[in-house]
Amino acid sequence: MTVALIDYGAGNLRSVHNALKAAGARDVAITADPDLVRGAERVVLPGVGAYRACIEPLRAIPGMIEAMHEAVFAQGRPFLGICVGMQLLADAGEEFGRHAGLGWIPGTVRLIERDDPAIKVPHMGWNDVMLAREHPLIVPGEAYFLHSYHFVAADPAHVVATTDHGGPLVAAVGRDNILGVQFHPEKSQAYGLATLARFLKWKP
Repeated sequence: MTVALIDYGAGNLRSVHNALKAAGARDVAITADPDLVRGAERVVLPGVGAYRACIEPLRAIPGMIEAMHEAVFAQGRPFLGICVGMQLLADAGEEFGRHAGLGWIPGTVRLIERDDPAIKVPHMGWNDVMLAREHPLIVPGEAYFLHSYHFVAADPAHVVATTDHGGPLVAAVGRDNILGVQFHPEKSQAYGLATLARFLKWKP
């Protein structure tokens, strides 16, 4: 089973690669090759940093968006977006201006705003993952978060899990064969590895 871990210069690829291997993946290809993504059995989109700094280099790889779309929508391959990789699934992100996303899960990525000065932004550290609805990949637990912007889903039915940071924030979104997690499974120790292990066995 080949897992395509997309390399667009904006993700902590080695940590995610190592975590996927530790979770049981035999063949993880760090790749910027659209043909490999198109032929992979599972696709993972990582991401750290600003929204624009992720979506622009992803779009700059010739044929990559089209290959992702073919793998996920035409072939039904399981897809996992991590942190900003999850946020890119939205229609748009508002970090340093408004930037169009992939539009796979309707919504907008917006700055976390809290009235209580005791609630720090970025949201950083360990926090609870609480189910909003049943999903085969997500269970209640504690995971590691690091983000200043959050996914505001247009349809609450796409929200899989939330966390609390002075109010609810989306921790996971999903539809069909697509899942995005705001937390970092590669930094979430046993909880994160178990999440990745379920992804590797997922047959949506």
